[in-house]
Amino acid sequence: MTSPPPASLSAAPLRFHLLASTIQLSFPPKCRPVAARNLSIRRRFRSSCAFASHSPPPSAASQASRLQRWDTLTARFAGASNLPFLLIQLPQILLNYRNLVYGNKAALLAVPWLGMLTGLLGNMTLLSYFAKKKEVEAIVVQTLGVVSIYVVLGQLAMAEAMSLPYFAAISVLVVSGLVLNFVNYFGWLHEGLWQLWEDFITVAGISVLPQVMWSTFVPFIPKSILPGTICCIIAVGAIILARLGKLSDRMVKFIRSISGWTATLLFMWMPIAQMWTTYLNPDNIKGLSAFTILLGMIGNGLMIPRALFIRDLMWFTGASWASFLHGWGNLACMYYFKSISWKFFLGATLSLFVWTGIALWRDTKAYGYSSPMISLQELVSGT
Repeated sequence: MTSPPPASLSAAPLRFHLLASTIQLSFPPKCRPVAARNLSIRRRFRSSCAFASHSPPPSAASQASRLQRWDTLTARFAGASNLPFLLIQLPQILLNYRNLVYGNKAALLAVPWLGMLTGLLGNMTLLSYFAKKKEVEAIVVQTLGVVSIYVVLGQLAMAEAMSLPYFAAISVLVVSGLVLNFVNYFGWLHEGLWQLWEDFITVAGISVLPQVMWSTFVPFIPKSILPGTICCIIAVGAIILARLGKLSDRMVKFIRSISGWTATLLFMWMPIAQMWTTYLNPDNIKGLSAFTILLGMIGNGLMIPRALFIRDLMWFTGASWASFLHGWGNLACMYYFKSISWKFFLGATLSLFVWTGIALWRDTKAYGYSSPMISLQELVSGT
């Protein structure tokens, strides 16, 4: 008789998919010119059209060539991040499937569906952000995150670990979100409908973020839904005032952009919550998978060069934070509590820091600058 599968599950990790090349969608080809990507890239030699109409100096042609090559490479790095993220989710999905086949539905109760739902909302919000920016690789990363988490939620619904009405509502949200984002990507969606969707994810993000932060410190603080409720009321009021034209253009622009930052901050809060849990219960660190954390660090690290190249501060902040704090920080905790060997920790440390250094150096050379500090200054200032 075949022995039943293990009953313990590890919750599928959420990650900044600020989260793509393996899925063949009818997007524009990756090697299209930089200008066609709608990127706000500051070139030292501005117009590629000028290079075509006039004979360029050798240094100018070399500069444009370096920018084009680095553009292509960073896009491929971002696309390659799909692989580690997919490897993170597949074991959880397969283990859930085995438990369902063997009738071991109780094992799926170990997967917190509210935590998965929070990750789904974060991925959906970032999907909308990158769809608006036409960043194809990041779009596919976030889509993969949405679909994989939705599959896990479907398995939880089959195991009766979450109610079917909740799953039905989530299904409507997922299908609507995917359709709206991809229709908007191709410019086929009415602007008013897209603004309505943006208002929804803005309110959801502002409501969920403080509630998750508050819940991290329960039972040291009383359990309450007050933080999320108050922020939800504030967000709805701000949206209404913006629609009525009672706010300044600068404030309206801020409200329109805040959804991406709330999703980023939500993912950034996760390693803090994990480290807080480890601090309170050091024995729990034995339940963490060093390989899973390493895969998350690799996936986010692969997106750092792209975020830096297109000068996207939000993306760069989220990917760097996830790599260094969520990835390397948790590995450091595991090494401190002797859960991993010094060789494993040293290899991960050197790989991350060397990779980040190479990304800064290559970006500096591509733009023709003398110091990586200039690239970082442009990233922060948005110029």
